[in-house]
Amino acid sequence: MKASIIFENVPVAGGLTAADLEISSIRCDSRKCLPGSLFIAVRGYDSDGHEYIRKAVENGAVAVAYQDSAYGTLISELGVTGYLLEDTRYAMALIADNFYRHPSRRINLVGVTGTNGKTTIATLLYRLFTKMGYGCGLLSTIMNYVEDKSYPTTNTTQDPITINSLLDEMLRAGCQYCFMEVSSHSLDQNRVAGLHFRGAVFTNITHDHLDYHKTFSEYIRCKKLLFDMLPKGSFSLINSDDRNGSIMVQNTSSRVYTYSGMKKADFNVRIMEKSLEGSLLDLDGQQVWTRFIGAHNAHNIAAVYGTACLLGADREESLRIISSLEAVSGRLEYIRGGNDLTAVIDYAHTPDALENVLKTLKEISSGCPLVAVFGCGGNRDRTKRPEMAAIGAQYADRMIITSDNPRFEAPEAIIADMKTGLSGSDLSKTIFITDRREAIRTALMTSPRGAIVLIAGKGHEDYQIINGVKSHFDDREIVRDYFDETAKAI
Repeated sequence: MKASIIFENVPVAGGLTAADLEISSIRCDSRKCLPGSLFIAVRGYDSDGHEYIRKAVENGAVAVAYQDSAYGTLISELGVTGYLLEDTRYAMALIADNFYRHPSRRINLVGVTGTNGKTTIATLLYRLFTKMGYGCGLLSTIMNYVEDKSYPTTNTTQDPITINSLLDEMLRAGCQYCFMEVSSHSLDQNRVAGLHFRGAVFTNITHDHLDYHKTFSEYIRCKKLLFDMLPKGSFSLINSDDRNGSIMVQNTSSRVYTYSGMKKADFNVRIMEKSLEGSLLDLDGQQVWTRFIGAHNAHNIAAVYGTACLLGADREESLRIISSLEAVSGRLEYIRGGNDLTAVIDYAHTPDALENVLKTLKEISSGCPLVAVFGCGGNRDRTKRPEMAAIGAQYADRMIITSDNPRFEAPEAIIADMKTGLSGSDLSKTIFITDRREAIRTALMTSPRGAIVLIAGKGHEDYQIINGVKSHFDDREIVRDYFDETAKAI
């Protein structure tokens, strides 16, 4: 593709005067550059892409897009074409959109944002529309899918080149819909700039990511960017039970719809019956049994149903399929073992998410003991650590506080932060075990008959990061191994 097409409508510094090169691929990782590549040097938070210009050229890049004019001399010395841009991070999104021929305009793209519920809603929409017979794609925290072909993911929302590349592949595979999680980080970093959304869903905003955003108001502002960028003719579906929902759609060009479990809305939901196996919901006057539990999941189901309706799906068929959908991996995923124990694995890693899960389990436990095992991530928002410990103590009969992903922090320091949120009586029912595997096994080994053991924080993740080293670690495997051992011992 010609450079003139790739750089169309891209803000430049002083104009593009270089030759109209033929570009074979676009890359923001110098290691992935090939002969004929355009390398986009992006100044990141951990490293600066400008420092890898030489490596990119060595690997075959014939052109470099950059924003630091100090590197112009190096680019000339290397004998490649340079394009000086105002902001390569923003430009990369527009370049990717141009290079892949505006794929988001040729597919029904729906974004889901909020603190909690993004993965569940996006995944269930993908499964729902797939079962309706449509070709679908999914861009999510757990995995990216092009129909049934999966691709690993590293962030909730990928970089613009990856996003547009996958959208292009979806179109070539015949997909009509794509459902996508949109994080506040990606909105702030322009990873979704240039995308054309058919609609967007807002779940909620609670305490999270303040290590990055610094203030709650800035976190809200970033979430709102998704609704600010919606074009006329699109839709917004917001959770009206969250007071920030109305803020999201201030000045949006989209048509606004609401869902609620507490007040009159366009899509209403009410829990009629509940157990560990699922819930009977009243969804807009229709009763539907689902395999999901908790008020937060009732809201998620309402969002899925509402989005399907707004996309033109048949309401009766949507309800029928929703009743057959299963829980998303690592979201209130339960495993039963000996001694009538039930282990529940959940990704809850924010105060609100942890409270929702614990409150739900408490309500359906029928007086059975509730044990909670969880920790907090390292090099992340420290202010939520004592809050999460206090929430655990409020609902759990017993707690084991342990490691999550310590990253580059000492696990003992993270646990010490959590400990400050506990009173004397809380401490009497809490033990601290730094090793997460030992903590999980101890909880299962010492829990009384019939107990529910919540293991929170990592959910679907199959790794743990300690001192910057990523090693295989899966809460579900540890639980199943323990249950298998005890079954053989009987």
